[in-house]
Amino acid sequence: MDRQAPVVIVGTGLAGYGLAREFRKLDTQTPLLLISADDGRSYSKPMLSTAFAKGQDADALVMAEAGAMAEQLNAEIRTHSRVTAIDAQTRRLWLGNETIDYRDLVLALGAERVRVPVDGDATERILSINDLEDYARFRAALAGRQRVLILGAGLIGCEFANDLRLGGFEVDLVGLAEQPMPDLLPAQLGDALSDALRELGVNLYLGRTLASLNHSGDGLQALLSDGTRLECDLVLSAVGLRPRTALAATAGLATGRGIRVDRQLRTSAEHIYALGDCAEVDGLNLLYVMPLMACARALARTLAGEPGEVRYGPMPVMVKTPACPLVVAVPPPGRSGTWEVSGEGRDWQALCHDAAGNLLGYGLSGQAVQGRLALNRQLPPLLD
Repeated sequence: MDRQAPVVIVGTGLAGYGLAREFRKLDTQTPLLLISADDGRSYSKPMLSTAFAKGQDADALVMAEAGAMAEQLNAEIRTHSRVTAIDAQTRRLWLGNETIDYRDLVLALGAERVRVPVDGDATERILSINDLEDYARFRAALAGRQRVLILGAGLIGCEFANDLRLGGFEVDLVGLAEQPMPDLLPAQLGDALSDALRELGVNLYLGRTLASLNHSGDGLQALLSDGTRLECDLVLSAVGLRPRTALAATAGLATGRGIRVDRQLRTSAEHIYALGDCAEVDGLNLLYVMPLMACARALARTLAGEPGEVRYGPMPVMVKTPACPLVVAVPPPGRSGTWEVSGEGRDWQALCHDAAGNLLGYGLSGQAVQGRLALNRQLPPLLD
């Protein structure tokens, strides 16, 4: 292998650019190539679900263009390019007919939206927001329109419902479960969030799904599973994300929920690593910023010649629903405990303790979120 072969990072989201920044702090000279399926602009994905209330278009969210990032990172950035094949044996990848040798390859492919089957003649009006280009397309489609139906009442659906409503749009939120964010919130906190969103003006249709979507005059008519008909202009799908694993699986890498990697972010093939939303780290696939940045720092050291293992400390999640502030810390996998819930109105504290009385996780809403820092100091690491 040519010693001048570059470190190649596939993906220029928070994981790809985050790793590149951390790597350049330790190694300024090794050739570095980033391959981006989009235009390579640097932005913060969590800002997508708070931009409508601020009146920000896609350009306003950009922190740096691809050219500026290439200069900043002393790297080559290939935009609008897709890796079509990987040969782990020869350390080579393909962009169509073009071949590129690599010293080490990092897959930072992110996650793709889960698609649910919907009948009707207007399914092309079901959009999602998973990256900056998606956000730009959605804003363009929404120009001059007011009514948005959001499909999915999980974390992302609730954040967009809150933000779009603050941005002046009419919002209907449809969710399969009987409460929002059922995988994260105890019932009392879910009810507090429901009440807050309704008070804000969001119409909630829980315990239902979207059965069909059809054109109706200048707008759309949505038929829900219980027979309810809703008029809207656009549907935003936020039913969940799935790690992108197809490229890795085709290359013969081990995959599960995500691309399987060990504590050094190594895949089942030598010199190939993965991090971010596409990676399943020692059995954990966490689609949040904090674990992503922990992986970026650890992998940067490994690529710079100082191999080390990633550790996840306590990683509470701040939910961006200002109508009802929420923070959740999920108990570590494999550790069971008992939940105790106290509070009233919008202000709830849910604590999970093990049999010895150790705090494993929590959920806080409303004014109770002010106690999160003291609780964080008691939490165990997610991956020690």
